[in-house]
This record gives sequence, C-alpha cells and structure tokens, in this order.
Amino acid sequence: MSDKLYDYDPAAALESEEAIAVFLTDALETGDSTYIAKAMGIVARAKGMTELARETGLSREQLYRSFSEQGNPTLKTLLKVMRALDVDLTVTARTQRDSAA
Repeated sequence: MSDKLYDYDPAAALESEEAIAVFLTDALETGDSTYIAKAMGIVARAKGMTELARETGLSREQLYRSFSEQGNPTLKTLLKVMRALDVDLTVTARTQRDSAA
C-alpha cells in the first residue's frame, strides 16, 4: 500500500449543470460569503476560465480575483457567471426549507 496522497480537485467532478447546481446550492446554504466565492471559483475552473470569460465579457483576471478566497464578487458578476453556467439563483422561505427537512 502506498502512503502517497493525491491532490483532489473538486472541479473535476463538476461535469454537468446538475452537478454544478448541487455544488452551488450546498455552498449558498452555508451563508458564508468567502466559501461561496471559493465554490464559484471551483465551478468557474470546471467550466474553463477562458470560455467563461468569453461568455460573460469579463476578463480571466477579474474572474480569478472575484472568486478567490479573498474575492468579493459583485452581484452583477455573480449573475453573469451563473447565467453562463446555465444555473439559476432561486430563493425559498426558510420555513419551507426547515419543514422539508
């Protein structure tokens, strides 16, 4: 048995819009803006920063900066990226979420 550890890249598992939606839903449910920005960065890498930059009209540098651990993306940037990823941001009442659990 080998004692080697391998780097795991969660972006590799995000191969469909459904997988991306589940990943982002989980991130959004944390309510942690830093975690959400980092998760968006992972999704952006899964999609491909160059393609995402082309589809959103944003620079690759802006995307990397916005979705880094220190990033603070604007709502406009977030919505552009989500549109390019073919996912929607939706809102539900907490009482609906809590009673479904």
